[in-house]
Amino acid sequence: MKKLYKFLLNTLPRPVLIRMSYVFKQVAPMLYKGDKVECPVCQRSFRKFLSYGSAVAHRENVLCPYDLTLERHRLIWLYLLNKSDFFTAEQIEMLHIAPEQCFLPHFKKQNNLKYLTGDLVSPIADIHFDLHDIPLEDNRFDVVFCNHVLEHVEDDKQCMGELFRVMKPGGWGIFQVPMDLTRSETYEDKSITSPEEREKHFWQKDHVRLYGLDYPEKLKAVGFDVEEYNPKTELDEKLIERYRLSPGEILYIFRKPE
Repeated sequence: MKKLYKFLLNTLPRPVLIRMSYVFKQVAPMLYKGDKVECPVCQRSFRKFLSYGSAVAHRENVLCPYDLTLERHRLIWLYLLNKSDFFTAEQIEMLHIAPEQCFLPHFKKQNNLKYLTGDLVSPIADIHFDLHDIPLEDNRFDVVFCNHVLEHVEDDKQCMGELFRVMKPGGWGIFQVPMDLTRSETYEDKSITSPEEREKHFWQKDHVRLYGLDYPEKLKAVGFDVEEYNPKTELDEKLIERYRLSPGEILYIFRKPE
């Protein structure tokens, strides 16, 4: 069963996995009933989470069986809940690129959000477009999310510039990417084109780069200011383990200057 799960996870296209997940989440919570780990998004506890990731970067005990959060989603949620006015501000206009299933129902129900989702192919997005050329006006959005997308695009600097363009002055965003915390600089090699080699070098078959510790500087270069949310200084160690957050991961919040 575990081998089948890994095979499907690493073989099926993302739109198919999204559709299948709605059936999967109805069964998985019953199989993982317990109180060892907790998802702060769905507020449910389990004896453990599911495994997740490619063959190169497969991780155990990270995927919530109910709402399918991963470490990065739970980290974002904790920041939004504890360190932002995302849930309490009077009115927020938000653009959400590649909308995560775990966030979508929550955000859609928020009365203070004017919420628009976009993606190249996702069946759950409102509109479809290429991130290199966002078909939306300048200075429109108070908040922009674009998580685990920039490692897929051909020209990440252009896409970062587009995210900056559509954000209002004073607005903020979260643009998470996979990061190799042992690298000081982002690793990119355009001669690596086969899915097998890309997985080996960039951790996933459809990745075209692997970001290093210089990632925040890349966003600064297009005009963003950068803030950090570090769970090690914000949360108790027991909570970090219970929520199964990634060791060493820092959440970067990018703001467009006024």
